[in-house]
Amino acid sequence: MAERHTARTTAPAVTYESTETTAQKAARYMWAGVRLALAFTFLWAFLDKVFGFGFATPSERSWVNGGSPTKGFLSGSEGPFADFYHNLAGTGFANWAFMLGLLGIGLALTFGIGMRIAAASGALLYVMMWSVALPPETNPFMDEHLIFAAVLVGLALVGAGRTLGFGGYWEKLPIVKRLPWLK
Repeated sequence: MAERHTARTTAPAVTYESTETTAQKAARYMWAGVRLALAFTFLWAFLDKVFGFGFATPSERSWVNGGSPTKGFLSGSEGPFADFYHNLAGTGFANWAFMLGLLGIGLALTFGIGMRIAAASGALLYVMMWSVALPPETNPFMDEHLIFAAVLVGLALVGAGRTLGFGGYWEKLPIVKRLPWLK
């Protein structure tokens, strides 16, 4: 008796959610929560430096009141890169680059779009902030800046922008398909 084989012409219709375990779904939402928490830290730093809410930036030193978002932190630089950061402290370029970075990274993380760019630029910003205060106070090498830099890269690698964000829609845009580094 001959066996009858039929060729399958289309792949079975399987949705992402139907094959996902409870643990995988929980992990997706946990990483989305971490993404949103980091987004808040970037956006809060931006807003506090612009308006001086009195947390890290007093009102009189806010950007809108003529203060410099970079002067205080970079002026206090110690270690091997101190001269570099002292020369950058308070310059228009440093202020604008830092503030636009905070805002752009914060918005990208909030909306879950451009995660590769947000992760790369956020990791670079964190590593630079780490290098301002070398050596770290409580450890010969490691501090939270390096850990957050790694977490940002991890968020991009796991596609954390697709959950509770617009990453899935963003990745389907023709320009993003053509230029995958925009993911």
